[in-house]
Amino acid sequence: YLSECKTGNGKSYRGTMAKTRSGLACQKWSDNFPHVPKYIPEKYPSEGLEENYCRNPDNDQHGPWCYTTNPDVRFEFCDIPECEDECMHCSGENYQGKISKTVSGLDCQAWDSQSPHAHGYLPSKFPNKNLKMNYCRNPDGEPRPWCFTMDLNKRWEFCDIPRCMPKSPQMVKACTTSPPPSGPTHQCLKGKGETYRGNVAITASGHTCQRWSEQTPHKHNRTPQNFPCKNLDENYCRNPDGESAPWCYTTNVDVRWEHCNVPSCDSSASSTEAIIPIDCMFGNGKQYRGKKATTATGTLCQGWAAQEPHRHNIFTPETNPRAGLEKNYCRNPDGDVNGPWCYTMDPKKLFDYCDVPLCVNHRFPSMSVPKDMTLNVDCGKPKVEPRKCSGRVVGGCVANPHSWPWQSSLRTKRSGVHFCGGTLISPEWVLTAHHCLQRFPSPLSYKVVLGAHKERNLEPDVQTIDVSKQFSGPSGADIALLKLSRPAQITEKVIPACLPPANYVVADQTECYITGWGETQGTSGDGLLKEAQLPVIENKVCNRREHLGGRVQATELCAGLLSGGTDSCQGDSGGPLVCFEKDKYILQGVTSWGLGCAQVNKPGVYVRVSRFVTWIESIMREN
Repeated sequence: YLSECKTGNGKSYRGTMAKTRSGLACQKWSDNFPHVPKYIPEKYPSEGLEENYCRNPDNDQHGPWCYTTNPDVRFEFCDIPECEDECMHCSGENYQGKISKTVSGLDCQAWDSQSPHAHGYLPSKFPNKNLKMNYCRNPDGEPRPWCFTMDLNKRWEFCDIPRCMPKSPQMVKACTTSPPPSGPTHQCLKGKGETYRGNVAITASGHTCQRWSEQTPHKHNRTPQNFPCKNLDENYCRNPDGESAPWCYTTNVDVRWEHCNVPSCDSSASSTEAIIPIDCMFGNGKQYRGKKATTATGTLCQGWAAQEPHRHNIFTPETNPRAGLEKNYCRNPDGDVNGPWCYTMDPKKLFDYCDVPLCVNHRFPSMSVPKDMTLNVDCGKPKVEPRKCSGRVVGGCVANPHSWPWQSSLRTKRSGVHFCGGTLISPEWVLTAHHCLQRFPSPLSYKVVLGAHKERNLEPDVQTIDVSKQFSGPSGADIALLKLSRPAQITEKVIPACLPPANYVVADQTECYITGWGETQGTSGDGLLKEAQLPVIENKVCNRREHLGGRVQATELCAGLLSGGTDSCQGDSGGPLVCFEKDKYILQGVTSWGLGCAQVNKPGVYVRVSRFVTWIESIMREN
């Protein structure tokens, strides 16, 4: 990806101009005729002395030059145009310049390439993001343009692109990108609310918004400095990053962010109508104001103001005017630890609890968590740095305690013995392998242990939670979802892993990690959580006759060392295979099967999680 213009004296010019200002053809730098050169590729390997292209190896102030093919003219300068100023407006969402190096000087990877880093930002899928060549871009609402890098050890990095500054009070120089169209702004909700400039500063559940310029109680990078065109004034609800609606960070230390109720621009909508019904809850749901009106068993709720079929006088709209006791919606006016409830229309049952899911933020970098949970915990981001040892569970190493905080241990209630692994993907859900659940058909037979490092002699602060529901994967896939009987407490030792984008393909030779308490075959570390690094192997390679002979399906992926010595074994089934992407660990595989254990030419096989993301999200949403 060559730039045919120069900056400064052209020392860094690597274009293909091969003639001088007067039109003379350039002599190849490696040739000795007609001129014996002083600057040759062997002596100056970093100066780009390829072919006969104009270069500036001696840092001449007059710019790039070359030896000529005219015996009477030893050298002459070349006429290389100046690069126009590279700058960006706002956060660079519309930047179309040609900078292709990161802030630390790394070369950018082409957007249409999956090497060295596999990614989901394919130009064909984002036609409006101008993902051309390997130029720095901002397709995902970051504070400024960035790119994947050509360095295997650095997946992505921001680019150093200055903001376009006004040339005069009347005019802004467009640089290599035009300013985003200003368009109309609104005092009401239109579309996703990206043009909303009203003064609503309270979330849908009544929390006061945190000022965008402040970092307490919640640290963040959605600041006025990073998003100068998004009108992040005061603490008003805004949508700077393409969310589904305006939102804000809250001043409640227990709730990181929440959507806001902004009146619709539709004249038919009431000015007080809640545009974004929050049918999920934070903490114990005391602030829940959604419209669920049936109990967990499906019984219709009695109106809070009604006295039939059950007479009551404690929880009414008059006695609790701030509790949101309108109509017959599920509420939690008394702060019940079990969450929202209601009086029922069943004469034989005075009240019952409602099945209101916890609110989970699907927009990184954080997720909202219940009141008794540790704050500002991002999925896929352990608080303890993993060892990242090469090798794997057989032949791997003992993990740093709690460095893989999504690791789950599946056990039977009867024996309490670990028999399969799993992965926490949200406070209420664990992903595992379907074959792990074949011994007992009822989910009530199982429990999950979270936050453990030791397989036996569990630490006092581990969380043991019963399983309430189980769901088998579609089409006989070896994947299953477990719903916990109560949400896990998110702490430094218990953090969910992130799910990948739907149908995401992990690139061949991507280094990933597997963890588990399985069989170690005498390699030490038995009884402690172990980890190991291993490469993903392209299915085409894995299905060769000498490996797994065509047994691996498109819904599965292979990983392991073909030399053997590193593999997952019995007891690791259902456990996670995670890959580090951008700044977090993504769950890409569920340990499924293999031929033998750590055998030469027989890598392990994992369910490809990305092929089931739609199913996973559907099950979680409906249950």
